[in-house]
Amino acid sequence: MVPTLAGMTNLVLPESTHRLFDRALNVVFITVDPDGSPQASLMWVSRDGDELVFGVESSRRKVRNLRRDPRVTLVIEDEEDSPVGLRQHLVVRGTVRFEGPGIAQEFAALMDRQARRYYGTDYPHANRDSDTTLIGRITPTRIGGIGPWAG
Repeated sequence: MVPTLAGMTNLVLPESTHRLFDRALNVVFITVDPDGSPQASLMWVSRDGDELVFGVESSRRKVRNLRRDPRVTLVIEDEEDSPVGLRQHLVVRGTVRFEGPGIAQEFAALMDRQARRYYGTDYPHANRDSDTTLIGRITPTRIGGIGPWAG
């Protein structure tokens, strides 16, 4: 664990979690709406060291939510069951910072890597070269769920 300026702790992602980000598993991505209610969507998320990264259009509701309140919760369902028969899943809480806009080349490279994992091909969508895209970087502050990472 590494202390941060805000008093929160950055976590090192346990090695047992790494394989989840190498597979085509969708991530439930949860932000907080202005009224305090949760906003959830499915996202592609990759690992970059101990940070998690995602690509997104700057006009999305989740971006507005994260600019106001950078806290996020991710839930990833594993393909394996725990020793007691429950489906393993990873829960990551963290904070988000954005890179962009104006990073179309970096966005396309990230999305190509993710699309190869999910589609087996480069990223085919129209926003590939958009100047309104962002890369979000999640710094984990808490890890839980059911699996070897929950220790």
